[in-house]
Amino acid sequence: MRLDLQNIRKEFNKTVAVDSLNLSIPEGTVFGLVGPNGAGKTTTIRMIMDILQPDSGTILFNGNPIGAADLPKIGYLPEERGLYRKMKLLDTIVYFGTLKGLSKAVSKQRSERYLDRFNLNDYANRKIEELSKGNQQKVQFIIAILHDPDLVILDEPFAGLDPVNQMILKELITEFHNAGKTIVFSTHQMEQVEKLCHDVCMIHQGQRVLYGNLKEIKKNYGIRKFRIQYEGNEKAVSEITNAEWTVTHDSISGDLASGLEINDVLQQIISEVTITHVDISEPSLEQIFIDLVKGGNGA
Repeated sequence: MRLDLQNIRKEFNKTVAVDSLNLSIPEGTVFGLVGPNGAGKTTTIRMIMDILQPDSGTILFNGNPIGAADLPKIGYLPEERGLYRKMKLLDTIVYFGTLKGLSKAVSKQRSERYLDRFNLNDYANRKIEELSKGNQQKVQFIIAILHDPDLVILDEPFAGLDPVNQMILKELITEFHNAGKTIVFSTHQMEQVEKLCHDVCMIHQGQRVLYGNLKEIKKNYGIRKFRIQYEGNEKAVSEITNAEWTVTHDSISGDLASGLEINDVLQQIISEVTITHVDISEPSLEQIFIDLVKGGNGA
């Protein structure tokens, strides 16, 4: 499936939460909707889920305006927990599975499989209110994916999860992606986006400030640092390379300015020395965001 947001806008009491947002989420991608708290991420997701109506703009699902018939194809993990606290864990998951069109038997079978995956078997007959926040988060994630949706939307999915359960969640996201599903997750934890996402939309104060393929963004934004280790004549290297780079008896390090590739550097020195190792450090997504916001640039 493909999801398109066209010029979406939403205001609350004259405060603009989402301002003329345009983005396309291709089928089968892992897409990151990122930005600081209060940027407009959750409002955008709630409009996709038809919980909120945009003041203007259009949301398309496979090329058509999104409607009630499309919602069963979507799995949604909200940022705020919405579980029935007095119900037992297994009964809760089975119930939500039937709401998504599964038979009770199939819902129970899938529920038990995911409880085992998340090491929740021992809590199956516990009430939701007896679970830790992390375990409640795992339950909400299971509910979101139980019906095998085509599109999975996860709002701050790693909140409250320890490193082991974060790893399980990442494994499941990868499995869903490998099965051709589309995954959208919203977070302010940009290091998680760098590990999982192919494409990103970064928003700040309701506006899009960065959008596109993550690899291309990291290639084109910010300064990349390099370090080349070599064997050979240090003096010769010093004379032919950029004066701003640091040259030692066995290495060269510096910044790759815009438009400069590592091969350009290597070509300068390859006739003088033997290259033993090359390392390039790209700017982090968080650093790119900070630079964009400080500079006031949009995308």
